[in-house]
Amino acid sequence: MDFSANAILTTDKNKSGLKRSSNIASVLALLALALLVPQYSHAHVSAPVLPEEGSDSTTPEHDHPVTEPDASDAGDSTTDSGQEMIDHSMPDMGDQSMPDMGDQTMPDMDEQSVQDSVDHSGHDMGAQNEQEIGDQSAQDTGEPAPVRPGMGGHGMGGHGEGSMSMNHPGMPVGWILPIVLVSTAILGWAVGAEPPAKTERKTLNMATIPVLGPVVVFLNASPFPLFVLKVITVVTFILVLISGFFGTVYPERSLATVLVWNWWWPLVVVSVFFVGSAWCAICPWDTLSAWIVRRKLWKRAFPHPGFNRQVPKYLRNVWLALLLFIGLTWLELGIGATSIPNVTAMMALALFSLSFIFLIFFERKAFCRYGCPVGRTIGFYSRLAPIALRPKEQKTCSSCKTMECYRGSDKVEPCPTGLTIGKFSQNTYCLSCGNCVLSCPYENVTWRLRGMGTEATSEAPPTWDGAWFMLILLGITTFHGVTMLPFWTDLVIWIARSIGETGKIVWSFSVGMLGGFALPVIIYAIAIAATMFAVGSRISYKRLFIALPFSTLPLAFTYHLAHNLDHLFREGGGVLALFFNPLGTGLTPMTSDERHAQMINSAPDQLLFAMQAGLIILGIWLAVYILRYRAARLLPHKESIKGWQLIPMLAFIAIMTGANLWLLSQDMVMRF
Repeated sequence: MDFSANAILTTDKNKSGLKRSSNIASVLALLALALLVPQYSHAHVSAPVLPEEGSDSTTPEHDHPVTEPDASDAGDSTTDSGQEMIDHSMPDMGDQSMPDMGDQTMPDMDEQSVQDSVDHSGHDMGAQNEQEIGDQSAQDTGEPAPVRPGMGGHGMGGHGEGSMSMNHPGMPVGWILPIVLVSTAILGWAVGAEPPAKTERKTLNMATIPVLGPVVVFLNASPFPLFVLKVITVVTFILVLISGFFGTVYPERSLATVLVWNWWWPLVVVSVFFVGSAWCAICPWDTLSAWIVRRKLWKRAFPHPGFNRQVPKYLRNVWLALLLFIGLTWLELGIGATSIPNVTAMMALALFSLSFIFLIFFERKAFCRYGCPVGRTIGFYSRLAPIALRPKEQKTCSSCKTMECYRGSDKVEPCPTGLTIGKFSQNTYCLSCGNCVLSCPYENVTWRLRGMGTEATSEAPPTWDGAWFMLILLGITTFHGVTMLPFWTDLVIWIARSIGETGKIVWSFSVGMLGGFALPVIIYAIAIAATMFAVGSRISYKRLFIALPFSTLPLAFTYHLAHNLDHLFREGGGVLALFFNPLGTGLTPMTSDERHAQMINSAPDQLLFAMQAGLIILGIWLAVYILRYRAARLLPHKESIKGWQLIPMLAFIAIMTGANLWLLSQDMVMRF
């Protein structure tokens, strides 16, 4: 029941209204996702295209002759015509066959560069010549050529129009060996160490820390600092929509794709490391929808302008967020949203639409708590964060009768996710909005500094839906790295041939993607069964299954960080210039020389490798640390699971760490 000042007592009459409005909200939420369907039909889906069996593979797609490259841009290098040609941009060919352009002239690249482009990205560069057809057509009509993603990059997506595959160097052996040695030592120690004893976790009021303290006090003193940050993110969000829908089609020249995929997403993950779920406090789609629905910039709206219904029981979990996360990953890797500006903008608009719909129909911020894939990912990662909103004095909260943190005050909205500051012990659903800080009459709420991962060791309660979210999150982060390797394209093509799929092999890609998500879960399930056997079946399989996925969070988080640092450092250049030209007016596709210069001018490789190595070691240490503490509390009568009984789970941690380390050692294809 809602205890806020504008709570509505539910009667038999409005219970039926609750059910109707809940169903309407569910339908509208699906309609918001359906906004992506028209975009899908126009976007060049990025899975490979296979010619239908028996078709003439030498018939060109267009009637235009292939234009020879200008002498200044072309060398003598040619591709091997015997290598199979696959167009990754998926133009609507129906049952058309693929052109054989393996003998066409390549743009100016030395022999080794051409070989690297083919070997590391898994894409034949002959597809460049197909783009030249579009370029020639564009010259004839005076219009810019349509975007042609698909020559490398993530998943079946890839680079922008007419671009060459460029590869980031993988981590060298000199960095890998120390990581292996340290990881082996950590795992060996965990096998022989005594179970950890329960100890009191100390925290520190950040407002009392020199230099940092005044900043914390300033940010919490009034709603205006947060309001300014919200304005900045909303303006940026609108610029992304304008750039995506009305700007250039070249992804490397689009503010939408460069900012969202090379800056925003990596930095959001990085921010969890330092400030937990602070991004949710300034999230633009939530802020914009709240301004529109409540018609207030920061003060409380009386009465709530929406239906203010309770969230249906079937939505009070993170299954919706997990399904949306899988769907957005499919759009990113299957359609290649990272290299299609208008699809990127459509994804942003869909998140805003869902936030808006939920805010109209349901109490508080139901989408933020239950449905937002970005917010729930940040929420689960925030269990590892070194900071959290907590009471200054627990006894003050324990004796409080008014609970303004939960109910709100005359001027401040109640907690958007229904938390009570003195009673919750996890960051998962905290949006860091600061409402509790502003509404508490005793000024008893503050940011506290704590050890990394302490929340995940024991404070966060295990749940069935939460366990699956953490496991699939691990699968998704690892899968991103897998799709950047040469064998991934070959695997999808093999699946397509096995099931007889031709043309746009979307089903084959989807099967491969779900298999990639499922593999870590299968290995985990086997490890749990072996652990139950080692413990002697004194714990049920389900209890073990939902209690130990917390140890997977550091593996997903640290690899996620390490992977995205590569994009941030090596592909993040030039974003400031795009803010002054968000439509990309007058910009042409990035040349190979420009891409090479961008990589050369990025952060030193050794600095990046050092950061990635540190993250991988931190990940395995936190995973083992959390596993030991979680396992120590599972047996009754103060018994503890011994280190040797955790060998199956330690082996799982070793396998996933090894897989992530191997992925980082491979050359990495640029996003676009």
